Order: sequence, then C-alpha cells, then structure tokens
Amino acid sequence: MHSANHWGGSFEIQVDPITEEGQSRNMEEDRAMLLRQQLDETQQGWLLGPQDKKKKDKFVDLGCIICKRKVFKWVVLSLLAGFLLIGIPIVIVRHLPNHTEPMPPPDAYTVALHKALRFFNGQKSGRLPKSNGISWRGDSGLRDGSRLSDVKGGLVGGYYDAGDNIKFHFPMAFSMTLLSWSVIEYGHKYKAIGEYDHILDIIKWGTDYLLRTFNSSATTINKIYSQVGYARKGSTSPDDEHYCWQRPEDINYHREVLFSTSAPDLGSEVAAALAAASIVFHHEKTYSKKLVKAATTAFKFATAPSQRSPYSSGNDLIAPFYNSSGFWDEFIWGAAWMYYATGNYSYISFATNPELPNNANAFSNSLDLSVFSWDNKLPAAELLLSRFRIFLNPGYPYEDILKRYHATSDQNMCFLLKQFQFFKWTKGGLILLNHGRPQPLQYAVKAAFLASLYADYMNESNIPGWYCGSKFISSSALTHFATSQVNYILGKNPKNMSYVVGYGHKYPRHVHHRAASIPHNHKRYTCTGGWKWRDAKPGNPNTITGAMVGGPDRFDHFLDVRKNHNYSEPTLVANAGLVAALVALTGSGGQGIDRNTMFSTVQALFPPPHPPPSSWIHP
Repeated sequence: MHSANHWGGSFEIQVDPITEEGQSRNMEEDRAMLLRQQLDETQQGWLLGPQDKKKKDKFVDLGCIICKRKVFKWVVLSLLAGFLLIGIPIVIVRHLPNHTEPMPPPDAYTVALHKALRFFNGQKSGRLPKSNGISWRGDSGLRDGSRLSDVKGGLVGGYYDAGDNIKFHFPMAFSMTLLSWSVIEYGHKYKAIGEYDHILDIIKWGTDYLLRTFNSSATTINKIYSQVGYARKGSTSPDDEHYCWQRPEDINYHREVLFSTSAPDLGSEVAAALAAASIVFHHEKTYSKKLVKAATTAFKFATAPSQRSPYSSGNDLIAPFYNSSGFWDEFIWGAAWMYYATGNYSYISFATNPELPNNANAFSNSLDLSVFSWDNKLPAAELLLSRFRIFLNPGYPYEDILKRYHATSDQNMCFLLKQFQFFKWTKGGLILLNHGRPQPLQYAVKAAFLASLYADYMNESNIPGWYCGSKFISSSALTHFATSQVNYILGKNPKNMSYVVGYGHKYPRHVHHRAASIPHNHKRYTCTGGWKWRDAKPGNPNTITGAMVGGPDRFDHFLDVRKNHNYSEPTLVANAGLVAALVALTGSGGQGIDRNTMFSTVQALFPPPHPPPSSWIHP
C-alpha cells in the first residue's frame, strides 16, 4: 500500500539490505554534518567575522565565571605582589615591640585639680559612701531636719560650708552652679584627666540635697529652707561655729533649721544650680528633667512679686556670715541658666528686660560690681549672656541688651589687667579684688576663671582681642592674668608656699577646720573638749587635701595659725572657684571649650508667631 504524497509525485520508501534502523541513523548523521558544514561556511562568516589565523585564546572555568587564562594569571600575580608589598610589612609591624610614646605627665594645674576636688569629699555631710575616700570622715548630720514635718527624711546630706559645721544653702547652691558651669565648658578635660565621674558625683551630692530644701515636686511653693546649724558670737550654749569645736560625727545636740518665705536671691541661686546641673546630667534624662522641674518651681518662687526682701534680711543667724546685698543680679543669673536649661524663650526675654540690668546697676561701670563672688553674680551673668551673643548672635529683640552685657564684660576684663591699675595688687603679684580685706584668694580664682573662659570664647570665635578704651588688648592677656593668679596660689609668691593643702612641699598645716584638727582615734570629744585641739600648736592630725585657705594679707604675709580663720580657713565657694580656674587653665586634657553643650536645649531663638485669626481657620 502506498501513502499519498500531497506535495506531488509518488512517495515511496525503499529499504536497503541493511536494517531500517541503521539506515535511519546514517541519514541523521549525514544531515547533521551537512548543517554543520553549512554553518561553518556561511553563518560563521557573518556571525563571527573573518577567520583569525592566530591561535585561539584559552579560558579558565572558575565555576561561576569564565575568563581568559592570561587575565587569570595577571590577577593572581597582582594579588601576590600586593600581599608582598603591603601585607608582609603590616604583619612585621604588628609583631614588632610596642614603642608608643607615653602620655605626657599632667601639668601643675591638673595635679592641683585632682587635690582640689578631694576637698569636697572632706566636706560631705550625711551618710557617706564607702568610695568617699577620706578615712578620717564618717557619717554625720543624720538627724538634721528630722523634726520637720514637710521634709521626708529631713535635711540629711549636702556640704559643710567651711571649717565649721554649718550648712549654708546660699553659698552651697552657688558652688554647685559654678562647678556645673566648669563641666559644661570643659567636660572634655575632666574626662581626659579621669575626674569626670568624680566631679559629677560632687555636683549630684549637692543637687540631691538642694532638692530637699523645698517642695521640689510641687509647681508652687511659699518657703525654702536656707540653713542648718547656727552660731552666735559669745554663745555659751552648743552651736556650730563659735562655742563648739567638734568633729561633725560627734555632734549630739539639736541643730536649728532656718527657712525663708521671701528669698529672691536664694531661690534664684537654687534655680541656677539645678538648671546648670540639668545640662551636666543631660545624658541621664530622668534626673535632668527632675532638676529642670524643680528649678522652674524655685525660680517661680524667687521672682514672684511678693519676693522683694533678701533671704538674710534681718536675720542675725545668717547676716554675719552670708548676708545678701541684693537680688537683681541673681535674677539675671538665674534667668540665663533657666534659658539654657529649658530653651524657653521667656527666660531670655526676662534676662534681657532692661529693668533688670538697670535695677542691678549692671551698666554703671562700678569697680565693685565687676568682682565675681557668692554675693555678686553680675560679671558672671554678663559673660554667660555674652556667650549667647558671641556664638548664636540672636539679633532682635535681644540684641540691644546683649550688646551692653557684652560691652560690660569687655570692661570687666579691662579692670583685671595690672597695666591699667584699677585694682591694687600686692608686691608679690596678687590682685586685691576685695580691696585688701581678708580672704583675697577666693576672689582671685573666680576672676581667673572668668578671664580664662572669656579668652577661650574669643579664641573659639576667632576674635583676636578687644579694646580697653582706645588700646587693643590681645586675648592672651587674659590667659596671662589667670595663670599669674593661679601660679601665685600654687607657690609663686614671696612666701614660696602653696595655699592649697597637700600641693607642693610647703603648705598650711594648721588649717582652721574642726574635723581635720581632731584626731580620728574613735574617741568622742564634747563641744569644749575639742578646744585643746583647736589651740594645739602641732599641725592638724588629718590633712584636708585640696583645701584652699583664705590666703595672705595685702602685704603678702601669711600666718599658719588655726585660730585665725581669715588666713587659714577654706570654704566651698573658694574651692569651687579654684576648681573652675584650674580646669580652664590645664592643658593636660586638651584646649578650648565645649561650644555646643550649653546650647543643647536651645531651639527657637524667637517667640513663636501669634496664632492666625479665627477667620483664617474657620470659613
């Protein structure tokens, strides 16, 4: 049977003698050869181009990549050469002995700073931690304020002010503000010399106590505690200054607690201390917010219209020691710190309200008002607000008053320079900012801090100097002034002695300090039983390391006598100034200031716009 061929012609299949299967295989092979031959002769011509008579390239199959063998060899040789040139030297260097240059030894200011900070450990009241590091000090003042119904746990903690056993809250708060300011500006130096945690512990010990001196959890208060302990001249009953000479650990009598219902100065200073510390502890958000909230309450209390009488007014238990001469300077000082702590523009508006500097006589060019102290914050407040103008330049509506604060800061610095002879100086080189009265060193160190800080402000902003009248003064003149005063205190003086206990080979041994003067022999001495140690001729059995004493008189004379507190008594405010001056001057932890931390909460420099009319919101 034949199959039909639809393309025409017959369609027959003839079978050769070989098998049908073999013939079919031969036909397929022939057809394949024909196709390969056609591809070689035709399509390869136009697909691959003209035939190259050179040898064909050889390839290396790397699995996921196929590359020419020559390229492969070139890559391998390059990697090998790179290892020889780079890798081997690195291996050799890593195995060489380490000959890194050692860190340079700390400068004199750092050595003194380590000691000056220890003074605060020796002044602590309350239940002391084991890490306090002062072997002859123990728990004390654990019953302070125990009879107060509105203070849970009483007024335990804080710092004793000086060589006595009284806790004065006004200078204590000021000391914490000043220490916090030094950390905000020079925190990197504290870290570099290993004192950052220590200075934060010192500040927190103080601010934790200040939080107890009023109802810090409330939004409105009507009083603030101002002092624990008291003294009356000629007293024959137990007190903390004149009659009793006891270690604070031995006190067993009731200690009077004083409070004030009008305290614009104290309230503002407490607010400043808490606000400044909130910037220091910005990394501890919960604690920082707690400080800000309490500072807001304290400042609200201080600036209330009814608060127009200084906290010490008419109080003979305060006025002989820390009598406040006014409060307008504290208003400016406190408002500046509140602004930096909160970023709330209402505070900078308050600080630049013309009424405040006018009432404070800030622009009077008064020589006495240019001296920074626990009682006069004007020069520090003016510099603090000048910082705002120098680095952020906010302009209107703050510029007019900020410019005048800045100009006054310039004038204050001119007053410090010996060449202009505004203040008297001792022959040995100490400026007499308190006009030759006792305890001159505490004023000198705070002036040194402001001068060094202002020089750093100018250096940071590339300002070479300023004018004193028509004379241009380089910023280095301020650094020279600061170093001259601190060097005098550390031993470059006619006595060739250090006025910082424990620094150098020659320093005061008869420090007016109760705890340091009485042996730590586990015996309790009564109020009058301690008199023999007060009057003893040998030096103190305990060293109150880092304490800066009152200092010499206007003739560079100094008496190392325990009973004369004008020469030999240290104070919190004096040592706070010393710490600030030392950290500003030391080069061990680097140079310059931290420009930005102060402004960490400052956002909007101007008041927010008024809300649009309701017609803009509702049709």
